[in-house]
Amino acid sequence: MPLVNDRLLRVLRGEPVDCTPLWVMRQAGRYLPEYRATRQRAGDFLTLCKTPELACEVTLQPLDRYALDAAILFSDILTVPDAMGLELSLEEGFGPRFAKPVRSRADIDALPIPDPGAELRYVTDAVSLIKRELKGRVPLIGFAGSPWTLATYMVEGQSSREFSRIKKLIYGDPAAAHALLDKVARATTLYLNAQLAAGADLVMLFDTWGGALSAAAYQEFSLAYMRAILEGLPAGVPAIVFTKGGGPWLESIAATGCAGVGLDWAVDIGDARRRLGDAVTLQGNLDPAIMLTTPEVVAAEARRVLDAMGAGGRHIFNLGHGITPEVPPEHVSVLVETVHDHSRQYHA
Repeated sequence: MPLVNDRLLRVLRGEPVDCTPLWVMRQAGRYLPEYRATRQRAGDFLTLCKTPELACEVTLQPLDRYALDAAILFSDILTVPDAMGLELSLEEGFGPRFAKPVRSRADIDALPIPDPGAELRYVTDAVSLIKRELKGRVPLIGFAGSPWTLATYMVEGQSSREFSRIKKLIYGDPAAAHALLDKVARATTLYLNAQLAAGADLVMLFDTWGGALSAAAYQEFSLAYMRAILEGLPAGVPAIVFTKGGGPWLESIAATGCAGVGLDWAVDIGDARRRLGDAVTLQGNLDPAIMLTTPEVVAAEARRVLDAMGAGGRHIFNLGHGITPEVPPEHVSVLVETVHDHSRQYHA
């Protein structure tokens, strides 16, 4: 089915558009009252993720409210390690926790590579259902966590600030770390290919914790495995790579062959464009905290990002990280309208 709105895909291909396309990380989430109602009906977050009909429902909710230029699959980055047998749980006020963390080389060697058509079938079923229900309105983004980011949770067993266990592994036993990351990368490649086969139009890699690494360690333990995943995707499939805290390494990220480079809010988008040119699309990068202010501030700051990007560039507007639960839904309306209206002058 041809897309009614293909702005996002056109920008990723370097083709002209009438205005800057926009979507919002975590756009299906707790800031929306309709999401909270569906989440309550599901009973818990994992049930929401693992029930294709409910995942479809919340994926479409922001599209019914706002003139967004893409839908993104509602899921979680930790579905892959959960399918590898680590037994994920998500506790309110605490976050993700694995009952069976990876703590030895024997644990690494014992990890299976899940079959996306079996252990992760609920995700591909959700993608197929979402794609059907979208009826060509906008592209559908599939996604996965980067191998490094997934490994941090798998080894730490939960969220971490210091990453002491995983860093001890990469520096103290790099061979074991590479064995783990290689296995996760192969599983993730299969997973993303399954999402594409089910109907996703493009994919995104979320490297949430890449910025916790040194420059050399980032290249070896994070970027190398994201590059391997991209090389395992079908030719011509657009992919966006987002490393939170990755500002120092934008050139290396762009060199992976991705179509888009995600920027967090610490990067000046105009500077990023000067560094990378127009060979790749830049995605970002409004500070999510701005969405908590006033409609006037949201509009002014959105215009500032667009003005910094300037004319003729390849740009997908987004936040520099996920939208937070406290954001008033009407502020998203202001953001979408401002981005579409103000950006037209740069695409004439």
